[in-house]
Amino acid sequence: MKIWQAANGEIRRLLEGHVYDVNCCRFFPSGLVVLSGGMDAQLKIWSAEDASCVVTFKGHKGGILDTAIVDRGRNVLSCSRDGTARLWDCGKSACLGVIADCGSPVNGIAVGTAESSLNLGTPETAPSEREVGTEGKVLLLAREDKKLQGVGLQSRQPVFLFVGSDAFNCCTFLSSTCILAGTQDGNIYQLDVRNTNAPIQVIHRSGAPVLSLLPYRDGFIASQGDGTCFIIQQDLDYVLDLTEADCDPVYKVASWEKQIYTCCRDGIVRRYQLSDL
Repeated sequence: MKIWQAANGEIRRLLEGHVYDVNCCRFFPSGLVVLSGGMDAQLKIWSAEDASCVVTFKGHKGGILDTAIVDRGRNVLSCSRDGTARLWDCGKSACLGVIADCGSPVNGIAVGTAESSLNLGTPETAPSEREVGTEGKVLLLAREDKKLQGVGLQSRQPVFLFVGSDAFNCCTFLSSTCILAGTQDGNIYQLDVRNTNAPIQVIHRSGAPVLSLLPYRDGFIASQGDGTCFIIQQDLDYVLDLTEADCDPVYKVASWEKQIYTCCRDGIVRRYQLSDL
């Protein structure tokens, strides 16, 4: 992995240690530490200051496909091809538990604060004192078996299960009640977690896989497997396309203030400077 200086494209750090492909990475809220997951089934924490790997978590039996950070980052989450989502204690370098075991690869996860009326269930056993910030949180699981699942992060109890049109690749929270999830056949489902019997709406721009979803201002950014990347704003009816990627999948989107970054299979990280929308 490489850490770049965004202003000029200079490589600042090289993070070496994963054996195979690195599938996902993100900064902790401090901006000084990086979390990564790879096909070697390892979850690693790195110092962005000196490029050292400070913690390696082992326990998954398949490649790690996505991660999430709980609050300030004393606990982190991962999901894997082995069908599980796990909660980890960064300070003790230990697994605090399997949050869900789906029997099917979990392609993406997202954690968010639940709306107060949502029943998250009760833990069967008292949570570890090492669990920090899990109360009142929902974990979303985008599953390969066409299911989007919500689980109480502290209770480990199922909250909802929604069946979509194809494998779910990614998911995110827009608010404490509104969530998004994207499928392999190009559908973006908008759901209310309080009633997932039917979606609020389904957005479909092409049949290409939806690979990334990111909340952005009062809407979201989506990227797809045909190179398209677009922003939907203003009650989800205004679309702005981000061009350049030519048919190669845009795997991931990130944002910082008015700048949006995309990473594409063509090996290029693109930066878009936005004026006020």
